[in-house]
Amino acid sequence: MTPLQKTDLLQGTLDMLILKIVALGPVHGYGISQRIRQISKEVLNVQQGSLYPALHRLEKRGWLVAQWGDSENGRQAKFYQLSREGRKQLTREEETWERLAEAVTLILGTAANQEA
Repeated sequence: MTPLQKTDLLQGTLDMLILKIVALGPVHGYGISQRIRQISKEVLNVQQGSLYPALHRLEKRGWLVAQWGDSENGRQAKFYQLSREGRKQLTREEETWERLAEAVTLILGTAANQEA
């Protein structure tokens, strides 16, 4: 088996992943990136330069609400939660992802020598 290579996320996928992780409970930015990495079995690694602009964008859209609190190491951190609108958006994102994944699976399942 070959080692997993760095996987780039499709545009828009990061927003869905953040919403999903935050739906599990209040979490700070570093915790979001760690959960994504752990749950994906270290295939997905979200860099701070992508994560924090996405968090700000989602907060500005009203999909996340944030509150300052103490992290597990005693430092102040911004904890994110889903808003009601964020929960609705997550449902829409998941439905769209399922349709996309099904379409890609259909295409990948076609034999190489089939003609259209």
